[in-house]
Amino acid sequence: MAAQEPAAKRAKTERVFLFSSESVNEGHPDKICDQVSDAVLDACLKEDPRSKVACETAVKDNMVMLAGEITTKAKLDYEKVVRQVVSNIGFDSYVDDLGSVDSKGLSHKTCEVLIRINKQSPDIAGGVHVGKEDLDVGAGDQGIMFGYASDETEDCMPLTHLMATRLGKKLTDVRKSGLLWWLRPDGKTQVTIEYLQHADGSVEPRKIHTVVISSQHAEPGKALRSKEAFGYQGPEQVAPSMEEMNRLIVEEVVKKTLQEIMLKSGKSAMSLYGDHTHLYINPSQKFIIGGPQADAGLTGRKIIIDTYGGWGAHGGGAFSGKDPTKVDRSAAYICRQMAKSVVKSGLCSRALVQLSYAIAVAKPLSLFVETYGTEQCGLTADDITNVIKIEFDCRPGAIAQSLQLREPKYQETAAYCHFGRQPYEKDGVKHFVWEQPKDLSKYKSMTSTQVQDNLKASNYLQKWAD
Repeated sequence: MAAQEPAAKRAKTERVFLFSSESVNEGHPDKICDQVSDAVLDACLKEDPRSKVACETAVKDNMVMLAGEITTKAKLDYEKVVRQVVSNIGFDSYVDDLGSVDSKGLSHKTCEVLIRINKQSPDIAGGVHVGKEDLDVGAGDQGIMFGYASDETEDCMPLTHLMATRLGKKLTDVRKSGLLWWLRPDGKTQVTIEYLQHADGSVEPRKIHTVVISSQHAEPGKALRSKEAFGYQGPEQVAPSMEEMNRLIVEEVVKKTLQEIMLKSGKSAMSLYGDHTHLYINPSQKFIIGGPQADAGLTGRKIIIDTYGGWGAHGGGAFSGKDPTKVDRSAAYICRQMAKSVVKSGLCSRALVQLSYAIAVAKPLSLFVETYGTEQCGLTADDITNVIKIEFDCRPGAIAQSLQLREPKYQETAAYCHFGRQPYEKDGVKHFVWEQPKDLSKYKSMTSTQVQDNLKASNYLQKWAD
């Protein structure tokens, strides 16, 4: 019988750990701002696909302010765009009294809208795109961007973040469908999962340790559906008690969400849920006042929620309100596609991809790939880096073309994460193209020498800095 490995050696190769990720609903003040900024971007791109947009939004109480630099041929009614976003989220009442149980925190009908928009700096325009062909357009600024993928879920997203994000989306869905009509737009979720890290660097979720949900709600036991849900004409209903609200959130939000998330084992995430799972549903006991009345909001303050929930890395640049020449956004999208492609193709189990850029320069300055020791089929991390150089073009103009980023499709990305979403086409516009991985499986049968030969035979020096 073989001797057991010393504990010290096992600890270096395999370990159990807890990891947590959080998310927020579309009614969170920061997410209101992201959605408004991207709605402005969409309105510009709809009329002028070459629009240059950098739009920031701030909200507080019953006020929404737009600020930024926009050069476009589109004729925009900014106030109309703002009010439509606020209405779609579900903010339709504001009472200037923190003791009010009727105020949802913002009203699309009465909110003040302030506009402070200028044109793009001619210094930036002259260096980045004026007089240049598409593939020669430079990066809109310097910066570093990351993409991450893990094979632990069907969507190649870390389970902690996928679950936190989908819980928030489910809260919104059951509110808007009327199933849990007494929910209000603002809300937050957080998930802790126990993982096993295998000796090969891959990670496997073993059980759901903790779920936290804080959701804005109407007054328990008193609120009437006819007053709470605008346009409701059915039989009158009264909001349930706080205890019943929390029970329904567990049944209709937590359990239903877990049943819809698929793990790489083919089982649903519900298989990781049980008596061992700690639930904190509305732990503050009361969350009636929400939205911008409770907290000020700004565009770009939820960048970890927008990406991987703390897994991988983040370059620090926000996404919303930025056209595709801003590599903070477009390069982060292609980094996700590259990471997901190498994982889905079976070249590795986890991948982190980094790019860097200089303002007005088209070619990325650097490419870094981390596979956490999970490379497959005899390939190395350097081999996988070379595969990416062969198969992808990360110049801003090329990214805009391959991911079709000059189309008006950004508002939907601004809530519930930019990644881990299902690609689809509507009215001729392709959404979440970066979630469609390239098939790189042919490289699984290659040796390092063969990958090198393919790199040398390719046109990679046209796309990458040497």
